[in-house]
Amino acid sequence: AMGPAGCCLLCGLLLVALGGTGTAAEDAQPDPKASCANWMGGAPGYPGHNGLPGRDGKDGRDGEKGEKGEPGEHGPKGDSGQIGSQGIPGSRGFPGAPGIMGMKGEKGEGAYVQRSAFSVGLTSKVPHPNVPILFTKIFYNEQHHYDPTTGKFRCSIPGMYYFAYHLTVYLSDAKVSLYKQDRAVLFTFDQFQANNLDQASGSVLLHLDAGEEVWLQVYGEGGNSGVYADNINDSTFMGFLLYPDLDVH
Repeated sequence: AMGPAGCCLLCGLLLVALGGTGTAAEDAQPDPKASCANWMGGAPGYPGHNGLPGRDGKDGRDGEKGEKGEPGEHGPKGDSGQIGSQGIPGSRGFPGAPGIMGMKGEKGEGAYVQRSAFSVGLTSKVPHPNVPILFTKIFYNEQHHYDPTTGKFRCSIPGMYYFAYHLTVYLSDAKVSLYKQDRAVLFTFDQFQANNLDQASGSVLLHLDAGEEVWLQVYGEGGNSGVYADNINDSTFMGFLLYPDLDVH
């Protein structure tokens, strides 16, 4: 076997030999490279590597408009929008049908259904000290808890009571005390001024149990009984239940 180089060398030698003999074929000499190429083909070469990708071509023209697609799925609910402006007021509606009136309920009880009160006045000058003053002019004594024959208020409803007195003082000094169960709990003293009418007063809150009594009386000597009343001057004594004791039962 002979390679391409050997083939070319052999062709050259043949041409030299022929030229030496004087043959007249100089104008028709073949191309050595072509003669060698036609003498024997070479072995096939290896495939080359892939070339680099070419550049992107220019954008093509828009195609024709396609057909309408199917509706898509509903998206998520959006945020609430801002409150709109107030609309025009609507027309007035028709009156509704009257409802059925229910039955009248029973009368309820007041906060304090128990009552105890009195208001009384004096009709003349107090004659004696150290005894209950008899107030016989009755302004109010509906429950009869005050006894005008003894001058004493007797408790029938246990609770807190308010007592007050307003006295006219004339001719002599006045010393008055309010008693609860044979014990003086309030004292009032007025020193009389000559040719004058004085006023003395007092008030107190007392808790009373059932059966306990309250009254007014002059204390001291007889010269201190200046409590006075006539047809144009009053001396008064009053009291009432402020609130009863709670029923523990």
